[in-house]
Amino acid sequence: MKRRLLAFALLALAAAPSWAASGCSTTVEGNDAMQFNQKQITVPATCKQFTVTLEHVGKLPRAAMGHNLVIAAAADEQGVLGDGSKAGLDNDYVQPGDTRIIAHTRILGGGETDSTTFGTAALKPGQDYSFFCSFPGHAALMKGTVSLAK
Repeated sequence: MKRRLLAFALLALAAAPSWAASGCSTTVEGNDAMQFNQKQITVPATCKQFTVTLEHVGKLPRAAMGHNLVIAAAADEQGVLGDGSKAGLDNDYVQPGDTRIIAHTRILGGGETDSTTFGTAALKPGQDYSFFCSFPGHAALMKGTVSLAK
């Protein structure tokens, strides 16, 4: 019986998609002090897809201290922020259809969580990427780098 259970467990693991493998996801926390709890996201080269979960660990509502997490090429950050600011809260401070954005979560209020999954082929070796909160003014403090592991 134990051998059958072990065999079943091994088959289930083998059938899991490669992006579901350990290390193909991370969780970032944002708080009411306009801070992310990490400054670096490293995406393993073995992952075909990567998931980022954002947890707003504060208590303030989304209209007052909302946070999202946007991933884009570092060179595009300022343009994405400017266009996102114009897009407004109803669009999660993200310009609809903005092709410069690799992935983003929705704007969260305190106690909320959201995830985004993207294909890692979007990350090109040697290019600089960043993650940031596009709520107006927050990216000054709430940002970090995204890199593809070698």
